[in-house]
Amino acid sequence: MISLPELSAALRSGALSPVEHVRDACERLAADTHNAVVLLDADRALADAAARADELARGEWRGPLHGVAVGVKDLFDVAGLPTRAGSDVLADAPAATVDAAAVTRLRAAGAVIVAKLHTHEFAYGPTGDVSASGPARNPHDPTRITGGSSSGSAATIAAGHLALTLGTDTGASVRTPAALCGVVGLKPAYGRLPVEGAFPLSETCDHVGLLTADVDGAALAWDALTGTGTPAVAKKVGVLVDDYWQAVDPGITTAVEAAVARLRADGVAVVEIRTPMIDELAAAYPVIVGAEAYATHARWFTDRPEAYQPATRVRLEPNRDLRAHVYVEALRTRKRLAAGFRAAVDGVDALVLPTTRLRATPIGQESVDGTAVRPALLALTLPFNLTGWPAVSVPGTTDGLPAGVQVVGVTLDERGVLALAARLA
Repeated sequence: MISLPELSAALRSGALSPVEHVRDACERLAADTHNAVVLLDADRALADAAARADELARGEWRGPLHGVAVGVKDLFDVAGLPTRAGSDVLADAPAATVDAAAVTRLRAAGAVIVAKLHTHEFAYGPTGDVSASGPARNPHDPTRITGGSSSGSAATIAAGHLALTLGTDTGASVRTPAALCGVVGLKPAYGRLPVEGAFPLSETCDHVGLLTADVDGAALAWDALTGTGTPAVAKKVGVLVDDYWQAVDPGITTAVEAAVARLRADGVAVVEIRTPMIDELAAAYPVIVGAEAYATHARWFTDRPEAYQPATRVRLEPNRDLRAHVYVEALRTRKRLAAGFRAAVDGVDALVLPTTRLRATPIGQESVDGTAVRPALLALTLPFNLTGWPAVSVPGTTDGLPAGVQVVGVTLDERGVLALAARLA
């Protein structure tokens, strides 16, 4: 995998030109064998790289993303390219006329957009194997899922094609593929990166996030896009001990225990926390997301249900007759119990827990020893979309397939979460 800080330093020093770097990235993406790439925009990317090289020759440097090749999930509008969101519903979508707001921010920071990347259809799933273009494949084992919905964004980092990609996260969609592919996935606090121009799944839960090879890369990208300053230092972290928060795969449990042990050895206080409201809070999630998703898809789903992948139809269908009062009650439950959750974790700076209950499963497999795959990839991340707290998944120590360790900010912001995550390595 490519280290973003090292790449950025090489581009700034002149040891590597933006044109050389972007050409290499495009060649890697063109040869990708993981079904991670939807559209490659090589000609325009090379032209943009040449412009960034000219700026450097004039002594103009936009910041640490100057000349860096970046791929974006195919939910984001990129001017001149269609947004198909992994679905035949949008097979004939026209080219976007303007960039999504997050893409605009990347370009302003000097990044070069090279490709649109695989997504689980309409971002409505955590596995990454439901798409009009077929399943994305995990670079660690191509017979296994990448996780989703930012499937291509994680796979291209894990495969070493790119150093930075853009994804979205409504309940798991940056952190779960990061965990399954062994990369870093940052979900900022709600609203910290703009969602305008990204196809919505759930407007009240959608977040824009970043994927990189390591924590230093995520911190560099975050600072470049937001101008965030010095992080706060975590002095006390919580581990969640309710049954709800436990992993099924013992390898994940071992990875989290090792991470917590490192923090203890580093002088961080660790306390156990119980969250008696978590099951009821989590139960509000599918109602909220389902209602908001169906509101977006109602006309298409009524007129052309056959254009959706079967698994997506199964998820959308129950929301057809969802009553408004049920949705409103779920929103009220979310507000009430999110406050209760915040009170339960009062006194700690962050939480450390598994990202997922399972590691990457075989493509198409729906359960493992009685554990349903989809909920197992979603349950431990979705609460922090309901609360809107910043969270990052980082690779944990493992003896095989990657296992993700999740760090969630309570008093910490994104930069603080990343600083704490860096101490787990």
